[in-house]
Amino acid sequence: MTTKFLRNAFAIALAAGSLQAMAQFTQAPLPYASDALEPNIDKTTMEIHYGRHHKAYIDNLNKALAGKPEEKLTPDALVKGITKETAPAVRNNGGGHWNHTFFWSIMGPGKGGAPKGALADAITKDFGSLDEFKKKFKEAGTTRFGSGWAWLIVKDKKLVVTSTPNQDNPLMPVADVQGAPILGVDVWEHAYYLKYQNKRPDYLDAFWNVVNWDKVAELYAAAMK
Repeated sequence: MTTKFLRNAFAIALAAGSLQAMAQFTQAPLPYASDALEPNIDKTTMEIHYGRHHKAYIDNLNKALAGKPEEKLTPDALVKGITKETAPAVRNNGGGHWNHTFFWSIMGPGKGGAPKGALADAITKDFGSLDEFKKKFKEAGTTRFGSGWAWLIVKDKKLVVTSTPNQDNPLMPVADVQGAPILGVDVWEHAYYLKYQNKRPDYLDAFWNVVNWDKVAELYAAAMK
């Protein structure tokens, strides 16, 4: 084995190691098939949303943080540290990564229906009824101008509906209303336009058919501890 070969092998290994170090933030597999949420969220939208938009946020985030201490943070720690002084590339792509990972997790095939147990009781207590909560949540989504998200959060042990612009979320100190997200819906046009065109309210109505209330209840229980 020649010295030149060893040098080349070392260079390749070093380059591979550098790439791995840069790829601190990675995309978890979609927890269900891309067509599993049909007809409420169509397969093509899911493939583009997950495979292109979400992936782009991760790729751009890793580029923005390459060689910086923040690349070693968890997604939670990263977004909780975002301030007005944070570089836009980190704020937008870090939020985009966190928000989409969260979004996939609170939906699922064969879900929908209504919450149960402590979560159902809290919704009734804080909003009057499930229908009233859904009304407020839909309003938050439809009135968010441009792109953004609607959220159900736990704040001071109570449930609150809020929304954020772009890829911000309620964990960020820059959010108007901070708290622990337990439910969220993407109202960027890329999340619904292929199927619903400009009918965002119809998309928000269909969203309830895929909400994984078990996961939302799990997040609620954790936020209340």
